Amino acid sequence: MSDSIIKDITLAPLGKQKINWVKEYMPLLNLLNEKYSKTKPFAGINMVVTIHLEAKTAYLAKVLKNAGANVYITGSNPLSTQDEIAAALVEEGINVYATHNCTSEEYDLFLG
Repeated sequence: MSDSIIKDITLAPLGKQKINWVKEYMPLLNLLNEKYSKTKPFAGINMVVTIHLEAKTAYLAKVLKNAGANVYITGSNPLSTQDEIAAALVEEGINVYATHNCTSEEYDLFLG
């Protein structure tokens, strides 16, 4: 595991299941993933993503990583962050700094 800060890595299987379900219904992201996972246009680029951390946006983060980016992600709203999704992304090699219902101090730390 990276230096990510998440609630519980054991939640990853449920998160992966949710992300895989979303993948079935995201044809544009699937097309981009297929194309850019081969050409890696973002190779070596660090991308910081602050977004509602749930299954749809997690799949976007995975597409960016597959396109070569070093992805760092945090939740834009602690109440919309899904801990199982954060855990699944960490297992996929994405750096995650987010927990559901974190304190104001933790939120500031995650953004720093």
